[in-house]
Order: sequence, then structure tokens, then C-alpha cells
Amino acid sequence: MQMRPAELAAIRAGDVDVAFRRWDRPRVKAGTRMRTAVGLVEVTAVERVPVRSLTAADARRAGAVSLAALRQALDRVHAERPVYRIGLRYAGADPRQALREAVPDAEEIAALVAWLDRLDRAAPAGPWTRATLLLIDELPATRAPDLARRMGRETLPFKQNVRKLKERGLTESLDIGYRLSARGAAVLDHEGHPRAVRGLPVRAPGTPLPRLGAGATRALTARGLVSLEQVAELSAAEVGALHGVGPYALGHLRAALDAAGLAFRA
Repeated sequence: MQMRPAELAAIRAGDVDVAFRRWDRPRVKAGTRMRTAVGLVEVTAVERVPVRSLTAADARRAGAVSLAALRQALDRVHAERPVYRIGLRYAGADPRQALREAVPDAEEIAALVAWLDRLDRAAPAGPWTRATLLLIDELPATRAPDLARRMGRETLPFKQNVRKLKERGLTESLDIGYRLSARGAAVLDHEGHPRAVRGLPVRAPGTPLPRLGAGATRALTARGLVSLEQVAELSAAEVGALHGVGPYALGHLRAALDAAGLAFRA
């Protein structure tokens, strides 16, 4: 189920708790927890409803400016399909975030090493796990197609492999490419691999930036701004003046700062 960044932010804030979609059949079910850019979003209910039954209260709960606007949006595409009301609630942070920030102990490292070995043994194209982790460590924030090319792989299989590593908290996705997590760094260090950033923190301490889009991310990281705490040292005008940071990114940063108990410098 696709949701726009503004819709996700409103769900997290509790301002939106329902969505309407035209589907040929239900594509989610009650109890489903979806991983999103703001964390986990849980589906609380799925119900087919007639368009004529929608009310102004439904529109407000869905974040629409009016009932007419909600109906127009539903009629814009696939008007022949039935309408479903999907109940939604914010269910907390993505557990993978805490996982990748936690440095594993010796027992956890042994389990992760064994799991990586199993992946390598089962791969038709041969071992790939350590090479992928080392490449991401060497070239963080690099496009997946470029990384895949460096490994002589097609992009889709490469991204599928990285997703497996991400599920275990060894990597994390950025607006552009990936970076190695503290958990992934601990595994490579344990095995004695010659890492590009060996002995250095994987990333600056603080709250990571939200997903802002490639242009805004490049603009901020070029200034050395990689955490919300660093962004909070600047005014909104200063951040907005960076080439690549538009109104959407600025608004998303403002919401992320607020959620973290921070704000732009006055």
C-alpha cells in the first residue's frame, strides 16, 4: 500500500487514521504492519464502502481538504473499481533501526557470521555477503546500479541481496544508496576485513535525517549535516537556501525536528 510522505507524517502525528483506495480486491488486511519512512504503520481495519456513503468526517480523517476533494481523488484513476476504507495507526519505530544501531555481542556475531556463511553457500553465483558489505562501507550513498556494476551484478539481484542484509540490521537504506550500520561494521571488524573506515564511527551520533529525496540529501550531506541535531543548529532560512532543499524537504525536516523535540534555530 503506497502512501505519500505527507500522509505518513500525518499518520505518525495522529492527524490521519484512515485512507481510501480504489482496489479490485483488498490488498492489505487488518493487523498488517507496514514498514514505512516514518516507522511502522498498522492496518486496523479494511472495509468496502460505497462512495455515496463517504462523509465530511471521513475526508477529515483521511487528511483531505474536503469531501469533494476526497471524491475527486478517488474518481481520478480506476473509477470502475470499488472503494475500500483502510483504518491506520502509527505503531512505533521500525525495529530494524534499533537493531542496526546495537553493537552485537560475541554470541550474536557468531550467529550472524553463520547466517552470512549460509547465504554464501546457497548463492548460485558464489559468495557475495562480505564483498557487498565491504563495498557499501567503501562507497556509502552510492547508487545501487553503480554498486551492482562494481560487483558485476545486475541491479535487481544486487538490491535483493542488500535487502537481506538490511533485514538483519547490517545495512540501512539512504535516499541514495546505502551505508553500513554499526552492527555490520562489528561483523566485518570481528572477521578482520580491511574496512575503509575501520576504527571510525559508522556515522555521526544523533538522530538520522529523514528521507528527503536525493537532491536535498546531497545538499545537506555536502555541508556535513547528517543528523537532525546538526540541522537544528541552522535556521530554516539557512537550510532552505541550500541548493536542492525545496519546500517539501524543508517541511519534512520541520516535522522530523518536531518529532525529535528539536527545532530550527530562531
